Amino acid sequence: MRALDPEVIEVIWTAIEPLIPARVDTHPLRCHRRRLPDRDCFEVMVVRLATGCSWQDAEQLCGGKVSDTTVRSRRDEWITAGLLDELVEEALDSYDKMIGLDLSDVALDGSLHKSPGGGEGTGKNPTDRAKLGWKWSIVTDRNGIPFGFAADGANRNDSAMLAPTLDDAQSHLLLGEIETIWLDRGYDSTATRERLAERFLTDAVIAKKRKRGSTAPKTNQPMGLRWPVERTNSWLSNFGQLRRNTDRRTIHRLAQLSLAVVFLITAKLIDWRNRWSPASRPGE
Repeated sequence: MRALDPEVIEVIWTAIEPLIPARVDTHPLRCHRRRLPDRDCFEVMVVRLATGCSWQDAEQLCGGKVSDTTVRSRRDEWITAGLLDELVEEALDSYDKMIGLDLSDVALDGSLHKSPGGGEGTGKNPTDRAKLGWKWSIVTDRNGIPFGFAADGANRNDSAMLAPTLDDAQSHLLLGEIETIWLDRGYDSTATRERLAERFLTDAVIAKKRKRGSTAPKTNQPMGLRWPVERTNSWLSNFGQLRRNTDRRTIHRLAQLSLAVVFLITAKLIDWRNRWSPASRPGE
């Protein structure tokens, strides 16, 4: 997790700055307080995402340059303007041009996490003593790069989140390039196969459920190519605000997830660039 790496932050800010909508001054006398820099607000957002701390703590960790209220307001402005969606699109396009998304085999899975504050889009977590939690669902390419995601309550079945996750992938016009999709046994249902067929994904490898009451010996099923999505879920779980989310609206959780995905892809692009730099090759 490289969210606090200055180089990664600088690259992402360079991409964000031209996407920020111009502010329209509606004050009749133009004598309102000076607007605080967007860069300072962005830094507070990043610290909160990476550490999982409160808005007030993130404000203090960034030197108190902007208030937590201002940062939340700026975040909502960016969400309304579609800035984070554009940022994800730009990150995916850059990765596809420089390295290339490998959609010959993709994997899709969900990940359950805490959401102690409750609110919209949360539910009882079946793996955490029915405490309130949330779940994200992502689909990744063969190398673990996420190109579609969705969020819902922790009580939502994996199969029910399949459609919105794939529809998000289609918003990037990538669904038609998928050759084989790998799913775990939580997706082994008729409804899953119908949803895949509706999207013309006919080549699916789905782990079989073990029948209830079966006396047959339990056999170990190979992970197949589901490991890339498992690894990516682990990477995303390193972001404190995703691991234990305190937002109360789904749109804010998705904004956090979008920013985390952008950080992940940006770090991969920087690592790819460094492979070809002389400094990365000893003896030159």
